[in-house]
Amino acid sequence: MVDALSDVTETQRIESARRPFAGWPVCLIGIGVTLLLLITANRYDYHRDELYFRLLGQHPQWGYIDQPPFTPLLVRFGTEMFGDTLWAARVPAALLLGLTAVLAAAIAREAGGGTVAQSIAASGVLGVFPLSSAHVSSTGTTDMLIWLGVLFLVMRALLWERPRAWLGAGVVAGLGLYNKHLVVLLLLCLAAGLALAGPRAVFRSPHLWVGVILAVAVGSPNLIYQVVNGFPQAEMAAAIAENKGAESRAMLLPLQLAFLTLPPVWIAGIVTLVRDPRLRRVRAIAVAYPLMLVLVLVTAGQPYYPVGLLFGLFAIGAVPVERWLTGRRGRRALVAAGAVVMSLAGIVMSLPVIGERAVAGTPPAEANQTIADQIGWREYVWQIGTVYAGLSATDQSRTVLFTGNYGEAGALDRYGPPLRLPKAYSGHNELHRFGPPPDSKKVVVAVLQTSPERASELIGACVARATLRNSAGVENEEVGTRVYVCRPAEPWSVIWPRLQHYD
Repeated sequence: MVDALSDVTETQRIESARRPFAGWPVCLIGIGVTLLLLITANRYDYHRDELYFRLLGQHPQWGYIDQPPFTPLLVRFGTEMFGDTLWAARVPAALLLGLTAVLAAAIAREAGGGTVAQSIAASGVLGVFPLSSAHVSSTGTTDMLIWLGVLFLVMRALLWERPRAWLGAGVVAGLGLYNKHLVVLLLLCLAAGLALAGPRAVFRSPHLWVGVILAVAVGSPNLIYQVVNGFPQAEMAAAIAENKGAESRAMLLPLQLAFLTLPPVWIAGIVTLVRDPRLRRVRAIAVAYPLMLVLVLVTAGQPYYPVGLLFGLFAIGAVPVERWLTGRRGRRALVAAGAVVMSLAGIVMSLPVIGERAVAGTPPAEANQTIADQIGWREYVWQIGTVYAGLSATDQSRTVLFTGNYGEAGALDRYGPPLRLPKAYSGHNELHRFGPPPDSKKVVVAVLQTSPERASELIGACVARATLRNSAGVENEEVGTRVYVCRPAEPWSVIWPRLQHYD
């Protein structure tokens, strides 16, 4: 009883000390990062994932073999609103990152942060991962917003004894299932953190369990899709672990230091959660992070999976940093200079600020695959079109395009129609489920990263006619890919199953 009364008193004391929301600086950061993304959106070209999302968005479903539907539909929303352009496809993600800055500041405020802490928390969006993911409309952008939303509501429920916040957390998590199922990892790690660090009494709260029910109910259409289709996301996860598991495990810890600006800030977040008695009720967040790292390591998940939780720790860590800066101009100047330098580095390493003709061999192109994967798509389509144009009129009438990956298929769908190229097919991920070409198509212009012998085994009688390259000289996944002309001897019903692959 004494402990309960002590907790209530401490809660009331912290809540009464909560600072006003720093509207002007935080909103300026949010608006600024959105404008920065919009200003740079048209430089370079689509990212391969954006081309895939654009293609999936033309076939709306409750889910796809490799992901839920939200991000493809978000890209489609942008193009429906503003036209089928690169800039339009990137508008929604730019707006979401601006909202992420505001939500990060709100978490810092919940932890007792004032104007400086909230501004530092909001500036986390200028890190390499937030800028990269939002620039190319990746699923990571929405995931950061969803995870921060869950953490914000969990903090309100625990710190301020507002159990209804569990309901909001459940709704937000349920909505997150439409973007990525990774939010389940966050919930599991938070639950384990509560069991280990407390307060364990929260598990007796009916509001928490209603929140869980709401999460399942809101996300049920997507969950039902997974059940009906034999849990395709599990197959995808296994394929990713097999293909990229060793590299992902090796890079997991080093990349945690590179994703956000000023790593000492999120480290301070962990320390303050452990040591500050005012935040004792939310120590589970600090415990959840190492649990998340272990879970991602064991399952060979991608190194960026914990970024949403890392961002939450960054926002909390801004609070002790603010206290450390109080009354010390030298420290303020040092942190301000560090924030400016790291933010500029994040911008240069993430956004197309270097001209396309000059980017080859630069640190951004070498270190950030997202930069390299935005180069050359129009040229690649033109080179594929040249092979098609070299066919006879008779062959052209019975030709289809086939690609080894979804980026190539998306590029042909985007840039092929003006060149009057035929429809493109692929066996990659969800595109395999779109079905094979008709059996009347006896000639295939195939874009494959494999030898002529292997291409002939897959499709039949293939001859290499071109090799993809880009004039910028940037090394990316497409450089060196061969363009074949193949003449299948078997019907597509026999060929199609062996063309399927997940990665």
